[in-house]
Amino acid sequence: MMKAIINSKIITWPEILHNHAVLFEDKILGIVPQEQLGKFQIDEQIDAEGKYLSPGFIDIHVHGCNGFDTMDEDEKALAAISKGILQTGVTSFLPTTMTMSFDRIWHSMEQIRQSMGKSGGAEVLGCHMEGPFIHEDYKGAQDKKYIIGPDITKIESYLDCIKIITIAPEVAESRAFIEACVQRGIVVSIGHSSATYEQAMEAIGAGVSQMTHTFNALPPLHHRFPGAIGAAMDGEITCELIVDNLHVHPAMQRILLKVKGLEKIILITDAMRASLLGEGEYDLGGQNVIVKKGEAHLPNGVIAGSVLSLNKAVYNFMENTGLDLVSAIQLVTLNPAKQIKVDHNKGSIEVGKDADLVLCNDELEIFATYVKGNLLFRR
Repeated sequence: MMKAIINSKIITWPEILHNHAVLFEDKILGIVPQEQLGKFQIDEQIDAEGKYLSPGFIDIHVHGCNGFDTMDEDEKALAAISKGILQTGVTSFLPTTMTMSFDRIWHSMEQIRQSMGKSGGAEVLGCHMEGPFIHEDYKGAQDKKYIIGPDITKIESYLDCIKIITIAPEVAESRAFIEACVQRGIVVSIGHSSATYEQAMEAIGAGVSQMTHTFNALPPLHHRFPGAIGAAMDGEITCELIVDNLHVHPAMQRILLKVKGLEKIILITDAMRASLLGEGEYDLGGQNVIVKKGEAHLPNGVIAGSVLSLNKAVYNFMENTGLDLVSAIQLVTLNPAKQIKVDHNKGSIEVGKDADLVLCNDELEIFATYVKGNLLFRR
């Protein structure tokens, strides 16, 4: 059944296409001038009423929303997260695990593996494993008692569904671990780490290609001790960034953009189960989290993930940096798609790619979300 979206401003790079229609079933079949629509057998015509048509957003670091978390033992958790994030424009994502017992981590990975390829919500593309291979001094909201050194034998059964692993490369002998992961096509990301500049650059040389929530859970940038953040700025790696204006000051967001450029930043939410819900007390990785005034903290004041949505992250980044919509959208579409190697199917509106599509306005309010051609959210 062929559908056509008309009267939209189609976000492509480097420009916005006007007076064109996007033809699709589960894949994008064509992008044609609207006056040529008569040549096609179209079953359903959708009037976008002048809204932007964007590629679907991809969140490569999200723990949960709507009262559910990736680590929950509830079998319904991933489906609930998957449905919840549709309203934020997310059409595919990496459910992100935390530092807990390996029984809980393996259970979550099993759930993630079984959810891959299922329909009904945003598509599960695999797992982002955040911990337990981290440094306890920079654990953030992770549970110290489960932290261990990098060990490939612990995750061998799940290497097919792990897309990203966050590690502290200075812990134990991590070079062999990094190389083994990279060989299998897994992105290794520096995070929750005390690494010096030299240790971080050595890890980048071994194949590390990303930094997890840049600036957060890492030693601050210092002019004599640049640390892992200095290495991320100096090296050719991609930086995740939480743009809720609590985790990272707008000035540092602008500085990172100047240093790294458009293609080396990916906006993430790091959202926890309280996302899309109100204030109150919640659980994150077995720890109590208090959400108040849009901020999530452990009782000791440590920031505990976020309640950010990805569409709001894009809007905030535009406000903070002066970027135009077409440029900013790249940071939640094409960049993450390239980073986890799904850009043959996702990340842009091109013929042959999945019909993961979002209708939004200038304020990034989401009006409709299509996953593989199916309308799964309408405002």
